[in-house]
Amino acid sequence: MDWKEVLRRRLATPNNGPNKKKSEQELKDEEMDLFTKYYSKWKGGRKNTNEFYKTIPRFYYRLPAEDEVLLQKLREESRAVFLQRKSRELLDNEELQNLWFLLDKHQTPPMIGEEAMINYENFLKVGEKAGPKCKQFFTAKVFAKLLHTDSYGRISIMQFFNYVMRKAVRKFFFFLDPLRTGKIKIQDILACSFLDDLLELRDEELSKESQETNWFSAPSALRVYGQYLNLDKDHNGMLSKEELSRYGTATMTNVFLDRVFQECLTYDGEMDYKTYLDFVLALENRKEPAALQYIFKLLDIENKGYLNVFSLNYFFRAIQELMKIHGQDPVSFQDVKDEIFDMVKPKDPLKISLQDLINSNQGDTVTTILIDLNGFWTYENREALVANDNENSADLDDT
Repeated sequence: MDWKEVLRRRLATPNNGPNKKKSEQELKDEEMDLFTKYYSKWKGGRKNTNEFYKTIPRFYYRLPAEDEVLLQKLREESRAVFLQRKSRELLDNEELQNLWFLLDKHQTPPMIGEEAMINYENFLKVGEKAGPKCKQFFTAKVFAKLLHTDSYGRISIMQFFNYVMRKAVRKFFFFLDPLRTGKIKIQDILACSFLDDLLELRDEELSKESQETNWFSAPSALRVYGQYLNLDKDHNGMLSKEELSRYGTATMTNVFLDRVFQECLTYDGEMDYKTYLDFVLALENRKEPAALQYIFKLLDIENKGYLNVFSLNYFFRAIQELMKIHGQDPVSFQDVKDEIFDMVKPKDPLKISLQDLINSNQGDTVTTILIDLNGFWTYENREALVANDNENSADLDDT
């Protein structure tokens, strides 16, 4: 008879003794005593629970305080080394070509239409010849994941090669999975320009400037992560609204930041790194439809699927308030509203849809005007800035 049965019978036995019926708390205490007794017996009679707790590995390490400069530098350096190591794990162009050659050489007949297949035996042979970087892909788990309905127990060579090429990079998912389904079509990846950026990194002689402007490079990743660490003033690994307000030129309006924290995934009112990456991708790529979709959702405060005069005024009033604080001359909302509708030329003269913004090719300008004082000032003074650039160019020519 096991301890569960003993416990059940003991608790089911009525109290026929001279004492009063046991209270609910007494029954709970008795149940716990019995459970502890039989559990300890089942586990071999271990009495010193402290010894048990000593075997639990440490999983929490506090973040360094603001005055612990050395520990902060160590944390940043560790992150940099980690990113560099991950970057080195990527296959270069020559290694990818060699992998494709080996897969094609070891294909297992018959073909399905024009699709080459490979069985598990040949799959392992390729893994032995492909080099150490590819070892992680040639496992039984990966093969089983790609195995579907082939009667010969084979997998598609093209599907496997695409699996190797495919990485869970945030930029791909942000732009190619706007509905956040967690899936991206292979043809979308092949058709988009981001794949060119990723493959560009196979060039070992790629200039530093090109690497810094390539989102997928280690320098770019370090730049974004460095920004995140600098914004995280309390070093808790998350960003509050106040901390995020210092992003960029620190001129985004509180109204827009409120919407970011209302609509985006947060934890106890703070933003994690993944959510921050989506935020950065949207603001740094405002010409892209997926980025406009992200920002449009924040501007659509009534969730109607369009922006009207009320929503435009709601956000622009915050711009006007910042202009007063910085001593800038006030700008009429009526003038700005007319300019926005003239730029977008929506199908409905009173409503601006997301598709209207995308079709106008002015979505980046419109969103900048509404959320960022520095962006609005740049737009408002664009003619003077262009004239100034021309004067500077003329001065250089004269010299």
